[in-house]
Amino acid sequence: MKREHSTRLFQHAIIVTVNDHRDVYFDGSLAVTGNRISKVGPTDALMEELRREGYFDAGDRILEVIDCSGKIIFPGFISTHNHLFQTLYKGCGDDMVLADWLETMTFPASAHLTPEDTYYAAMIGLLDGIHSGITTQFDYMYAHPMEGLTDPVIDAFLELGVRGVLGRGGMDIGASFGVDPRIMQTTDQVEKDLVRLFDKYHMKHGEMMRIWTAPAAPWSSSDEMLRMLWEMTQHYRTGFSCHISETPFDRDAVYKTHGMTELDYLESRHMVGPNVMMVHSVYLTPQEIKLAAHHGMSVSHNTASNMYLSSGVAPVPAMLEAGLVVSLGLDGAASNNGQDMIELMKLTALLQKVHTLDPTVISAEKVLEMATIEGARALNMEDQIGSLEAGKLADLVVFNPLLAAKAIPMHNPVSTLVYSATENNVEQVVVDGKDVLKDGVIVTLEDEQKTLVAAQAKADHLARRAGITNRRQGHVWNNTYRW
Repeated sequence: MKREHSTRLFQHAIIVTVNDHRDVYFDGSLAVTGNRISKVGPTDALMEELRREGYFDAGDRILEVIDCSGKIIFPGFISTHNHLFQTLYKGCGDDMVLADWLETMTFPASAHLTPEDTYYAAMIGLLDGIHSGITTQFDYMYAHPMEGLTDPVIDAFLELGVRGVLGRGGMDIGASFGVDPRIMQTTDQVEKDLVRLFDKYHMKHGEMMRIWTAPAAPWSSSDEMLRMLWEMTQHYRTGFSCHISETPFDRDAVYKTHGMTELDYLESRHMVGPNVMMVHSVYLTPQEIKLAAHHGMSVSHNTASNMYLSSGVAPVPAMLEAGLVVSLGLDGAASNNGQDMIELMKLTALLQKVHTLDPTVISAEKVLEMATIEGARALNMEDQIGSLEAGKLADLVVFNPLLAAKAIPMHNPVSTLVYSATENNVEQVVVDGKDVLKDGVIVTLEDEQKTLVAAQAKADHLARRAGITNRRQGHVWNNTYRW
């Protein structure tokens, strides 16, 4: 009688657990039963335990053994901020500061989005992320020129098998700061759609999809909108995320809109707590950092986006010293311009070192924590994901140093990942106990190449509809530099 495998054993790997003790097993094994990690530890001890429990007897329990000799297993990587719809704008907003990038490219292009656009944008963004080991993504959907743009994004998550948190955003003010009125919605419209999304998707697919509230920014949301979103957050016991102090422009705009700084506004409305994740937070003052830490809030640090838009360097060391949870966010591919978590980890470490002129200010190990367990904490999911421990959901990355010369020699597994790796080194990605990528190939999609071709066509069509001319033959060689 044919039996399904109930347990898979990843054997003889270097296992970087990121557990509380930060254990690393240099000859380790990890067992996955169903969608959870059932055992993890040194190979000899774990094998003896399995023998005692009868896993090698000819009985009902079937064990699949996967030899991972020479490979490293990491917890699945977690990106806590993204705008997947922006994937179709990749490369159209080079060499601009945030305010110009929003007003002249991102907002106008978003006014022409269709459900097919958001589906294919999400597909290619998630595909890129899978290849770099991302198992959980927070997507921030704030542009709604028409109904029905959010569900296709969720469809892409569920089809590809990536764990998702969908932040349903909205804007109802901000025209004086460049927000296109075509992508605004009223408070009633946003509330109605949020109720629908919570009822249809929130925790309806196990732990694979959650819904959060996500106002784009305090300066593009009225007091009425923000109050409604916070009430929804509390009612559904979920999370609240918002762009905070990304640039001096943001701080000035929110002061003109609400008469106070962002942190003062949030605290005055009691919109604070461990379920609040601030995004960017480049210009938080020392006092604001202490205030956020006092309330248990977290930060999604978006290194590549901050560099691309010349927004500044977030005070990550000060945040960590104050006790803030700091995670990593890719941000939208229009300000990154990719979805590569391995690249992001390296940028995060190097930017802080050169900015502070201190090579010890942040380590490869700390950056890995930010990409795993700290991301899980920011999403209030640390009891489920973020480390390789028995009982947690089986989200993991099998990393093979031999798949790229850049990663050889491998002396320190974490250093190799953060400083010497590429997406090519990601051999296998497991989410919720199921293979999403195996032998470097996406297995939850029939034809990745066909999807990429279709996404290119969608991007071309959107650019034409939106009148984006800064592309292909319309792009003028940039000689604006000063020498």
